[in-house]
Amino acid sequence: MLTIDAATVRRLYPMARAIEDMRSAFTLFSSGRVRQPQRTITPGDAEGEVLATMPAHVPLGAGNGPGAFGLKVIAVQPGNIAKGLDPHVGVVLLLDPGTCEPRAMLDATVITEIRTAAASAVATGVLARPDAEVIAVLGTGAQARSHIEAVSLVRPPREIRVWGRTAAHAQALAAEFADRLPVRAVPSVAEAVADADVVCTVTSSAEPVLDAAAVRPGTHINAVGAVFPGRRELTSDLVERARVLTDSRQSALSEAGDLLFPLREGRFGEEHVRGEIGEVLIGRCAGRTTKEEITVFESLGLAVQDVVAAWSVYDRAAAEGLGTRVRLTGTAHEGTGR
Repeated sequence: MLTIDAATVRRLYPMARAIEDMRSAFTLFSSGRVRQPQRTITPGDAEGEVLATMPAHVPLGAGNGPGAFGLKVIAVQPGNIAKGLDPHVGVVLLLDPGTCEPRAMLDATVITEIRTAAASAVATGVLARPDAEVIAVLGTGAQARSHIEAVSLVRPPREIRVWGRTAAHAQALAAEFADRLPVRAVPSVAEAVADADVVCTVTSSAEPVLDAAAVRPGTHINAVGAVFPGRRELTSDLVERARVLTDSRQSALSEAGDLLFPLREGRFGEEHVRGEIGEVLIGRCAGRTTKEEITVFESLGLAVQDVVAAWSVYDRAAAEGLGTRVRLTGTAHEGTGR
């Protein structure tokens, strides 16, 4: 088995490649070619501490090869933030398509960071107005950084505004991009989104940070941070006003707090989720239908995204001789000392 650490994953997985991989993952999923149950959530002792288990069986080789099993196991540990650690930690396991022996194990933190932003970039490409050039990012963590990079590849920005609850964090993030992209920190959500064309909400907030009154017609929103039923980043008024698409209709209607709160309030029915990004890509569903409508991509994250990304990294690592080989399987007497 090949083990691939976080630094190697980052080195081998440029954002442009990840965007193409997520386009493939969305298409495979919405075409019904992926076998993937709902993710399983196991709570821990601490507030917000959970373990998510996300398996899938995915066709390989641009969807034309044999299928293979993959599994992401990732924990959310909010206490890591105070320690200067990423709150999302875990691994992606890939099994050999023929024997089901472990083929590779990869760091899941970096894969999740990159593929999540790449998925938003694919959604932005099909839902944002073609002339979009002002981007707002609400949040200052790893996803904020990766979304700045990813969305800029599909909608070259004239300006990118970053807001965070801690002003120093927003200023530090803007400084990271000073020599590459026009990023500046702003003191309020209102200033960030005032005339923005694309808004990415990538916060850890349990309460809404973005309201309908702040969003102008024609805006596209990537709603990324609220991936549990009891948390949301968008108000009910905003979601009701918007054209909503997602990565998985089933996941969104069972897990996305942004949708579940207004559904319980009777604001709309399940049909308010108009379709999946993969359905837009294969022509089964319309994306943006007017220049003035507000569009929302409700992102939950899918196992197929992790498995497709992990195979992409594994193929490059194997070709370049990178990673560490570990033998887990063998004959029954091996390792007994006899």
